[in-house]
Amino acid sequence: MINRTITDRDGVKRYLITLNVNGDARTVLVKGNAILANVLRDDFNLTGTKKGCELGDCGSCTVLLDGTPVDSCMVLAVDADGHDITTIEGVAVNSKLDDIQQAMINYAGIQCGYCSPGMVLSAKALLTRNPHPTEPEVREAISGNLCRCTGYVHIVEAVLAASQGKLVPGEHEYPREEGGSI
Repeated sequence: MINRTITDRDGVKRYLITLNVNGDARTVLVKGNAILANVLRDDFNLTGTKKGCELGDCGSCTVLLDGTPVDSCMVLAVDADGHDITTIEGVAVNSKLDDIQQAMINYAGIQCGYCSPGMVLSAKALLTRNPHPTEPEVREAISGNLCRCTGYVHIVEAVLAASQGKLVPGEHEYPREEGGSI
């Protein structure tokens, strides 16, 4: 579906592509080997898409491509031409956080925040296709997103809570010692 091919003075082919990013059609000129993560970050300034391993292993660059989580470091931008892409910047609506974003905050599913955008997008895709997942289904859905900070317990709790509409944890969910804090 590539609109146009241009060859520059050095003989390098560039492709004029259109990506529907977070609901907005955006046209950009890219080299054939440009990866989607770089186009999102460098050309569109959507820096919520993190670059980690750049090998498709860590999931920090996860975006939704036509609603499916993909490692944007493994997708050529030309292959995304004409497709719908959702980045973390497109999850909140009118500055209101999505339920999964709010639950991740409220259930301590975010620590350093580096994996969080990809984790949120993987969880969002799961909740879109399965509004009431089981714990094993949540763990499977986020298995492509590595987190070095949380141990996943709070992330899984947050996704399950969002699926149940429990965006604020109750007292029983974080036991406190008498007179102490969390």
